Amino acid sequence: MPELQKFTRRRAARTGFTLVELLLVVAILGILAGVVAVNVAGHGDRARIAATRQSIANIETAIRMYEVSNGTFPDSLDQLTVAMDDVAAPLKKENLNDSWGTGFQYKKTSKTSFELRSAGPDKSMGTADDLTN
Repeated sequence: MPELQKFTRRRAARTGFTLVELLLVVAILGILAGVVAVNVAGHGDRARIAATRQSIANIETAIRMYEVSNGTFPDSLDQLTVAMDDVAAPLKKENLNDSWGTGFQYKKTSKTSFELRSAGPDKSMGTADDLTN
């Protein structure tokens, strides 16, 4: 019987993981987490840029619809959020911000053209990363 107890104790001592094995697993998980974080971070900005470009296209369509109905471009984007006669407003107020939460900049450049601008990822108008129509 004493030999059985020794065998059971030795076997119990050998089961489980050593500190080296645990550190190796933690290191591998850390490396994988780093790789995933780098890959996911880049896709977030690209997705926001794509969503902002789509928002610009939608607002541009609403501006052109307004121009067809009224014969002139709106003076501000806020005019696109107001219902006229029996026609619902083409845009909601919350759609007047880009993916970073910055409001779009709208400017009539002539009687037949306009510029619609997003500040882009840096949230500053007039920089290289601005998105326009």
